[in-house]
Amino acid sequence: MSVTPRVRAEVLRLVAVTDSLRGGIDGLAGRAAAAVAGGATMLTLRLPDESARTLAEAARALRAAAPTVPLLVSDRVDVALAVEADGVHLGSSGLSAGCVRLFAPERLIIGASVGSEDEVPHAAGADFVAIGPVFSSSIVAGRGESIGIERFAELAAECQLPAVAVGGVAPANAAALMAAGAAGVAVINALLGADDPMHAARVLRSALDASGT
Repeated sequence: MSVTPRVRAEVLRLVAVTDSLRGGIDGLAGRAAAAVAGGATMLTLRLPDESARTLAEAARALRAAAPTVPLLVSDRVDVALAVEADGVHLGSSGLSAGCVRLFAPERLIIGASVGSEDEVPHAAGADFVAIGPVFSSSIVAGRGESIGIERFAELAAECQLPAVAVGGVAPANAAALMAAGAAGVAVINALLGADDPMHAARVLRSALDASGT
């Protein structure tokens, strides 16, 4: 698997995606820091209903709370650049990865969501893709039916980029996803929505590492 210099394979192992602002920005930052302490290797700030100002404040708080892992901002390229985040994660309905690459700093990590063959061209120019929902998930809204592990592997091969599995990821299916070629997994509710994010991250990370890939 070819990995561009902007993102190392190990950084994609366990991506923790934010769930909500329950507990405020401080609460979110605390949950993120706990997840990183438990083994999360990247953070993605995803709060689609919040303003740019709130996102910027949350991004700065996450960076301060977990400075050892890359921080990506979901969809909002402007916010990612304003706060000097490490990267941006693009949904399939917004700007394409190739478009963002035209004006983004060379250092910026670009992730892109893919859920079907039609969305593969949208990811061209990205550093990695998040493919799913692999399993049924109420959190990955608007992404249609679950695609399953076999289709995940097919789409990953079509994208020819490091692929992170998203949607219904759990310790019980982590090894199967890694065997199917996943570079890692992206998790929302099962990590930052957990009562104990550190423990949840530790259990999932152990399952990923035990896969031997």
